[in-house]
Amino acid sequence: MSNTLPDPWPQLPTAAWRETYATLHLWTQIVGKIRLARSPWLNHSWHVALYVTTYGLTTSPIPDGTGTFQIDFDFINHDVRISTSNGATRRLALAGHSVASFYTALMTALGELGIHIAIDDMPNELPDPVRFSDDDKHATYDPDAVRRFLQILVSADRVFKQFRTGFLGKASPVHFFWGSFDLAVTRFSGRRAPRHPGGVPYLSDEVACEAYSHEVSSAGFWPGSDAIDYPAFYSYAYPEPPGFRSTRVRPDAAFFSETLGEFILPYDAVRTAAQPDQALLEFLQSTYEAAADAAKWDRDVLECPLGKPGMVRVI
Repeated sequence: MSNTLPDPWPQLPTAAWRETYATLHLWTQIVGKIRLARSPWLNHSWHVALYVTTYGLTTSPIPDGTGTFQIDFDFINHDVRISTSNGATRRLALAGHSVASFYTALMTALGELGIHIAIDDMPNELPDPVRFSDDDKHATYDPDAVRRFLQILVSADRVFKQFRTGFLGKASPVHFFWGSFDLAVTRFSGRRAPRHPGGVPYLSDEVACEAYSHEVSSAGFWPGSDAIDYPAFYSYAYPEPPGFRSTRVRPDAAFFSETLGEFILPYDAVRTAAQPDQALLEFLQSTYEAAADAAKWDRDVLECPLGKPGMVRVI
C-alpha cells in the first residue's frame, strides 16, 4: 500500500462520473431503506441516514431481534460488507452489478445470515423511478471516481464536524441522506416552525412536515445535478427569514441560487482555495450567521468557540 496521502479535495466534475453517480445513488437507497425498515423513527428522519467512515459509508448497527447487523460500503476495496453482532459476515463486490442484481445479491446475503427483511423497492426523491428489482439500466461503476467521491466525503465530514463544535443548541449528526444523496449538518434555534407546506418534488408531504417541524439552518455537500450540475456546498434556512437571501456571505465565490432557494459555494472554489478547509468554514459560518441574525436566534445562548482536541470547553 502506498504511503502517499490522497489529495484531500480531488477533482470530480459531475459529468465525469454521472452514470456511476446514478448507480451508486440507487445502491445507497437500497441499503438506506434496509435501515429504515428496522429502525424506530428518530426526529427529522435521522434514523435513516448513513455515516462517513474511513473507507466509505455505513448504516451503523441496525436492530435485528436481540442482536444487530451493519452494512458498510467500502469505496477503497470496492465492495459491500454485511456484519452481524454474532460475528457472521458476507461481502459483495460492487463492480459488475446492475441495480437489480445488487438488490438481489444483497437480499440473498442477508437471508443467508438469517436476516429476513422486506423493503419498498421503489426509489425515493427521483424522477421517473424504476423498481430496484427491475432496474438493469444502471450498472456503471468507476472505481477511481468513487474513490475520489469518498475523499471529498471524508474531507467535508471532517470540516462539518469541526463546525458542529461551535454550537450548544440542538444539532444533527453529520450524516448522509441517501434520498437526496448529500452529506448534511443542521442547527436548530429551538423554536417550532410553521407547518411545512409540502410539495417537495418526489418526497412525501408527511416526511417533509416532520423534517421541518422546527426552525433550522442547514448546510451540506451535494455532487450536483439539474439546476446546479456541478459539485457544491449549500446552505439554507427554514423558514427562510426576511433578508436572508440578500445577505453577503463568504467567500466571494458563494452566491444565492434563486432556483434552489439556497446559498451555493461551488466545490471547485473550495478545492482550489489557498486554504480549502478555511474557505469551507467561512461559508458554513457566514451562511449560518445570515440565517440566525435574520431570524433573530438567541446566538449568545446557542453558540460557543470551535472545539479543540483535548481541551475542555471553558465555562
